[in-house]
Amino acid sequence: MKFLTRRNLAWGLIALPALLSALYLYVLAADRYESESVVTVKQSGDQPVGLAGLASIFQVSGASAHADLLLLQTHIQSMDMLQHVDKQVGLRQAWSAPPRDWLLRLSADASNDDFLAYWRQRVQPRFDDTTGLLTVRTQGFTAEQAQQVNRAVVQASEVFINQISQRLAREQMGFAAKELAMASEKFRDAKAKMLAFQEKHRMLDPAAQAQATTALTLELQSRLTKLEADLRAAESYMDANSFQVRAMRQQAEALRQQMAAEAARGTADTKAGARLNTLAGDFRELEFEVGFAEQAYKSATLSMETARMESMRKIKSLVLVASPTLPEEAAYPKRGYDLLALVLGFALVFGIVRLLVATIEDHLD
Repeated sequence: MKFLTRRNLAWGLIALPALLSALYLYVLAADRYESESVVTVKQSGDQPVGLAGLASIFQVSGASAHADLLLLQTHIQSMDMLQHVDKQVGLRQAWSAPPRDWLLRLSADASNDDFLAYWRQRVQPRFDDTTGLLTVRTQGFTAEQAQQVNRAVVQASEVFINQISQRLAREQMGFAAKELAMASEKFRDAKAKMLAFQEKHRMLDPAAQAQATTALTLELQSRLTKLEADLRAAESYMDANSFQVRAMRQQAEALRQQMAAEAARGTADTKAGARLNTLAGDFRELEFEVGFAEQAYKSATLSMETARMESMRKIKSLVLVASPTLPEEAAYPKRGYDLLALVLGFALVFGIVRLLVATIEDHLD
């Protein structure tokens, strides 16, 4: 225990680690620059709700915008985003470049999982619930590299938001178009059935024809009633075999026969094999079917137009509130702050070890 003196511990636990840390921070550690951009999602149908800051200008409101930004935040740190940006700017090669800083550089043969973990350390999206803004910070070993990565992330994010918006619009329009096509087909089928019915029975409207027959029967009945009254009046003062009385009797009989024929027309079978009253009932059913199909077609057409307007109203786009910055100074490492924090940590370890050594010496004595 004699070598565990205060001086030796101070050199071993504070001075030497602090010297090595300073050597790494000021000689080996590569500068890391940070580029920052701010984005949000705008929906064409949004209404201003008076949020604080720039969010009120872009009318970002409601749970939908927040959900989109949270979804975008997750997408930015996904493998899909990493692969896209890697193809754009060659990230694996760029982040493996600093030859001296072996602690922070990406291994040239790093696995995809290690590459993704490294990406999440260097690309950090932060969503602010208060303002509804998403801040994207990207790091690079040069200022241009950090800005280039940030621009690639913003461009890919815009494509992602547009794809979400377009997919929702396509789904709405597709459903409305499908309903319209079904309603149109039913309407055409109903009209075709009615036309086939009219051609088969050679009647434009059996119900109207039945009404016309009834009206004609009533007219004949009225004429017969008047003629019979005139006949009785004539027979009261004229000979029953006179020419005029016989003519009136013949006219009355003709009217009765005509009335019987018209009455039979409504209930007797037609040439097509069905009675007029039956045809009228069947035709009414066809008319109801056509009317119902027409209303459904009009409703589907209105729904299609509404869906089109609604999809246009809900089109979403990524709004670039602040463009990716080109940093003038390295943001990391913060050499003075990091060295001070390390020295304090070493001093804490030194104090703990000294306490342990003193406790052991007391027990040995």
